Amino acid sequence: MKTENRLALVTGAAGGIGSGIARTLIQSGWDVALNDLNSASVTSLKEELSSGGLTKAGTQIEALSGDVSKEEDVELVFEAINDRFNRVPDLLVNNAGIQTWKPLLELSLQEWERTLATNLTGCFLNTRCFAQHAVKNKQSGVIINIGSGCNKLAFPNLVDYNASKGGIEMLTKSAALELGMHNIRVNCIAPGAIETPRTQGEAGDYQASWSSLTPLRRIGQPSDVAAAVLLLADDSASFISGQTLGVDGGLFAQAIWPENY
Repeated sequence: MKTENRLALVTGAAGGIGSGIARTLIQSGWDVALNDLNSASVTSLKEELSSGGLTKAGTQIEALSGDVSKEEDVELVFEAINDRFNRVPDLLVNNAGIQTWKPLLELSLQEWERTLATNLTGCFLNTRCFAQHAVKNKQSGVIINIGSGCNKLAFPNLVDYNASKGGIEMLTKSAALELGMHNIRVNCIAPGAIETPRTQGEAGDYQASWSSLTPLRRIGQPSDVAAAVLLLADDSASFISGQTLGVDGGLFAQAIWPENY
């Protein structure tokens, strides 16, 4: 794929996986709009990426704060992209997401609604806005949604997260079905155990806990997810749409099986 003058929008860009995706895109020659709710964090990321020797001459990076769960914020982000880049993004990566570690019986309605609004509604709003701009400008495009292994398998104490990521997989299929006629491809990436500042706090020894369960015997890095984004965004994947690609080292390909069977 010729990435010169290609523009990507990455939501939740200040997080571990989001920043990894943004970094890889920039290294590959993409211009990138970084969107995150945390204005200070996304501005700091822009400064880091701009001064880290990663960018090629002429590469553009912009930091845009906004809440993906709010329709007005999403529309303002796309307006800002048009103002600053004078074009429509070629790639949208719906990465923004949150979770609540609580059993179903303790989960509040507010926590449920907050997670669904960020993860699922945010994905919908950005997908719709991206597609509206692309269709208006008669431009093709690629949308990549970041799901999870819990797209299909329920994780304990994450009922809101499970529901949102399962919804993202069906949103991916529905959007691919309707947007295909406009030459807009939509796919989902389902990461497994990926080492980020957030996941490192989920277990006493995150690496040891998950590498022993993963067939490849290691945990993933944000760069592994980013590599899959590049793969699905490339023109060589032009006939791939409506699919979910697991980036999990084989973790969720295995069935529960008695050890001594």
